[in-house]
Amino acid sequence: MGEVLAGRQAVREALKAGRPLHKILIAEGAKGALLNEIQSLAKERGIPVLKVDRRALNRLAEAIPHQGVVALAAAKEYVELEDLIRAAQDKEEPAFLVMLDGIEDPQNMGAILRLADACGVQGVIIPKRRSAGLSAAVARASAGALEYVPVARVNNLRQAVETLKEAGMWIIGAEGDGETLAFEADFTVPLVLILGGEGKGLSPLLRKHCDTVVRLPLLGHVTSLNVATAAAVLFYEVVRQRRFLRGNFSSLA
Repeated sequence: MGEVLAGRQAVREALKAGRPLHKILIAEGAKGALLNEIQSLAKERGIPVLKVDRRALNRLAEAIPHQGVVALAAAKEYVELEDLIRAAQDKEEPAFLVMLDGIEDPQNMGAILRLADACGVQGVIIPKRRSAGLSAAVARASAGALEYVPVARVNNLRQAVETLKEAGMWIIGAEGDGETLAFEADFTVPLVLILGGEGKGLSPLLRKHCDTVVRLPLLGHVTSLNVATAAAVLFYEVVRQRRFLRGNFSSLA
C-alpha cells in the first residue's frame, strides 16, 4: 500500500534516496531553504509539487508533525515505457497496452487496473501530471490487481505515442463521437487503447495522433459513460475478438 511521508527531513531524504513518490504537497505560504531544496529535487525527478491548504496536510499526516510538507509514496514502483514495450512484444499474442489520458479519480484508476488484469492488458501508461498516481486509494480500488499490472509513468503522452507507433503498435482512441463503432474495429492487431479523462475525454492533441477513434453505442438518454464502465466494454471486446472469434479458449479455463 502507499505511504504518507511527513516532515521536511523525511521528504528530502526520500527524494535523495530515489524512493518512488507520486506527489509532494506543500502548505501554502510555507518557506525555507529545506523546502526550496525539496522542490528542486522534485523538479529534477519530475515529481509534481502542489501547494495546498495546511488543513489538508493535517488530515494526511494525522499526528505526525509535517512542517508544511507531505509526500505521497507510490504503492508500487513504476516501470519504464521501453520495458513495457519489450515485455508486450515478448508475449505470444499481439500487444495490448492501455494509455490513460488524465484519469484523476483514484476509484476509476483502480477499477481500470482491476479490469486490465482480468482482460490480459500487458501494461498501462499514465502521465506524470494530471493523473491519479499509484496511491493507497488506487491500490484499494484495484482489489490487489495493482500488484500484477505494470504501470509506466511518462512526461509526455504524445511523445510516448510516437515511441509506441515506432514499435509497431496501432493507436486506438475511445471517444463518444469516434468515427468507428467499437464492435466494428479490429482489436486483433498490436494496439494501444487510449481512454480520456473524466468529463474531458481525449485531449485534442492525442486524438490527432490516433490511427482511429472508436465509440460505444448509446441508445438511451445519457450522452456518455463513466470511464471505467467504458473500459470494461472495450477491454472485453478485445478479449472477444482475440480469444472467442479465434476459438482460443486455452487460457480461459
